Amino acid sequence: MRVLIVNTLYPPEIIGGAEVSVSLLAEALSQRGQQVSVVCLQKGQTRSVDDLNGVRVYRLPLDNDYWPFGRDEKPSSMQRLKWHLQDTWNRKAAERFAEILDIEKPDVVHTNNITGFSVSLWLEAKRRNIRIVHTLRDYSLICKRSTLFREGATCMRRCAACATMTAPYRRASRMVDAVTSNSQFVLDRHLVPGYFADIPGRVIFNIADTTNLGAMPGPATEDVVFGFIGRLEPEKGIDVVLKAVELLPDAGWQLKIAGRGLEAYVRDLKAACRNDRVQWLGFTKSVDFYAGVDVCLISSVWPEPLPRTLIEGIGAGKATICSTAGGIPEISEFSNLIGKYEPSDHRRLAQLMQEATREAARWKKTAPARPDFAEKFTPETITRQYLEMYTGNIGTSSQD
Repeated sequence: MRVLIVNTLYPPEIIGGAEVSVSLLAEALSQRGQQVSVVCLQKGQTRSVDDLNGVRVYRLPLDNDYWPFGRDEKPSSMQRLKWHLQDTWNRKAAERFAEILDIEKPDVVHTNNITGFSVSLWLEAKRRNIRIVHTLRDYSLICKRSTLFREGATCMRRCAACATMTAPYRRASRMVDAVTSNSQFVLDRHLVPGYFADIPGRVIFNIADTTNLGAMPGPATEDVVFGFIGRLEPEKGIDVVLKAVELLPDAGWQLKIAGRGLEAYVRDLKAACRNDRVQWLGFTKSVDFYAGVDVCLISSVWPEPLPRTLIEGIGAGKATICSTAGGIPEISEFSNLIGKYEPSDHRRLAQLMQEATREAARWKKTAPARPDFAEKFTPETITRQYLEMYTGNIGTSSQD
């Protein structure tokens, strides 16, 4: 089968979990005999083609005013508005995509995050009678921020601006032949306002091969070492973690923070937190991070679809403290769970952290992930489920 996968970014350009998940899927499909190509965006005004681990990768220029990914500074509100209006239906991006469709002649187009391309890609595939499968990895089709999160809180209702600006997306979603999501929460949030109406849908988790992690022993210290890994931004709840830390006693714990964020925001965080029990690691490899912590803090305050960090933490045998945001509860019960708390409730988070320090011997022990958990994320399971979507032999649950 000839499969053409679309995602806004693709390795080595990585700013989040979507790029990792898409690349793992593309390579797994290729290793199982499918002919796989990928279309993504890159900085600059040239198109390039390369082969990466058995996958042909087309990298296209972004047809918009500025490159918005991984910026250290935020554009003005007027610049962002203009950018999003252009992204509602990007004709130039569709023309570039059409050229690749005519070269590759795929049996199926599998779109993922398409910010920067726009839903105009679907029409080009539809015109050529190519089956379209779309995977929801964020909220960009229903929210211009892509997060359903504003001013420190989840948007329980979409604002008028988002509802108006994304209305073309809802109409365009009828062109899709099948829709998947990596959590039921995200799928439901799209179905309720009428997206993908009467279109077969299914939850399919991301590939997460945690065999390189295993049940890792923790650090050699009597302290309970808490760990946060991810992008340092309000949506991820790092400020909630630091507020909780202020309520902890002066002994028995450490906190390691791995990740990057907007320079000014990170600088302010560090200035406000002078506790020498908090270590700022910057960018850190997953293996090194999990080897250095006892308890993973999954602290998202935005409705995160399904954090790869939670999957990896469970795979590494680490205890967890999890917020109840988004799709997190769908797999948190598979972990060695200390407890859950409502997003932004830093006081409850502090209580759970103190409980962990009081029972340090218990929570510093690693525990191998349950076999039925690991099976849900294997390349074999995920590629089989996607091939069913590609061919139209569609199941209704990821719990196979």
